[in-house]
Amino acid sequence: MQFDPPAATSTAAAAAPTSGENGYDAPDLRIFMFALFFVFGGITSLNDVIIPKLKELFTLNYAQALLVQSAFFAAYAIVSIPAAAIVRQAGYMRTAALGLVTMMLGCLLFVPASRSATFGVFLFALFVLAAGITIVQVVANPLISLLGAPKSSHSRLTFAQAFNALGTTVFPYVGSVLILGGLATVDPKTLSGAALDAYRAAETHTVVMTYLGLAAALALIALVVWSRRNRLQEEPAPRQNILHALDLLGRPRFGLGALCIFLYVGAEVAIGSLIVNYLMQPATLGLSAAEAGKHVPYYWGGALVGRFIGAYVLTRLSPGKVLAAVASGSILLILLSANSVGGVSGWSLLAIGLMNSIMFPTIFSIASEGLGRRTAEGSGVIVTAIVGGAIIPPLTGYLADRSGSLHLALALPAACYVVIAAYGLYARRPALSLQQI
Repeated sequence: MQFDPPAATSTAAAAAPTSGENGYDAPDLRIFMFALFFVFGGITSLNDVIIPKLKELFTLNYAQALLVQSAFFAAYAIVSIPAAAIVRQAGYMRTAALGLVTMMLGCLLFVPASRSATFGVFLFALFVLAAGITIVQVVANPLISLLGAPKSSHSRLTFAQAFNALGTTVFPYVGSVLILGGLATVDPKTLSGAALDAYRAAETHTVVMTYLGLAAALALIALVVWSRRNRLQEEPAPRQNILHALDLLGRPRFGLGALCIFLYVGAEVAIGSLIVNYLMQPATLGLSAAEAGKHVPYYWGGALVGRFIGAYVLTRLSPGKVLAAVASGSILLILLSANSVGGVSGWSLLAIGLMNSIMFPTIFSIASEGLGRRTAEGSGVIVTAIVGGAIIPPLTGYLADRSGSLHLALALPAACYVVIAAYGLYARRPALSLQQI
């Protein structure tokens, strides 16, 4: 999934490394942080590949299949604030190692999930995996800004986020080969009882092997991070009531921005989750599951390219106007895709990734304008809004089931983009600081 959590995700109460005015000059740690961005971005985007696999194996409707995203993104609402508390107590590097180990455990849980051939166990494994990713994200964004001179922190964050986008581009292609390439020709609807259980156990073997490989890689990275746990000298920050930050929601610019993060992540994830099934439709491209899965990187790759283009455009134009423009572009592409057939329908949907590229960081920066010292508190609130990825996708799936059309189901993501476009127009002018209100 292609979104970029804010640089201070761990909230104002996170431990603060005493790096001095020039920051930590630790190129080896920066390399590992870039690797983390690549890995957790890639693992998140694998959901777009595993959804059609589980839908076929467990004969699920779209609403049920998209519960995969609900199980995954619920972790952001549940784990982010406890993760910040762990950072306060254990520090950045130890917490990063804990997050990696949690991710590894989530991958290993795919083994009992396969043996039980139960959809609910897969959802639990995905939740544990996402909990680990949430912990790592709480650490990675603020830490990468500290590993070097403050004047180059924006450059490092942008570079790190490019690795995240690279992961979301590469992993779906590899996953489509390993996971979707083995979709059987047997129709599970014709099986029952022991035969169905045996079929599911056999077919989930490819999923298990993929995640076991990821578990091994995560274990290695966790060991490297743990071996460097004492590289940073950290002083715990004063304890604060995390709920105090919620009063920022009363500020329209910030409150609407948090809502737009919720809607953006939900819309982006919903579209990404449906791409494979969408492109398999005879009226669209009529591709096999494996071939459709290989097209998912175009969606995320568009976001990668758009980030570099947007970085230049945002230096020339008002962020609010740019946000309104790309959100409007997403709406037009959805309308084009839903009202056309063949290649036009398929490729216009994939092109939405290009429009998505700058939305998360632009919404975050607009919402945070004028917060001053409370910016870190605001980022802690915004990260919980990522839970939109757990709510909007299954609602989109429900619309698909009720209407019998994936094209009509796109109306919900389109409505999300309408609100985002309106927010961009509303926030096209610079915000007043809290002291000026």
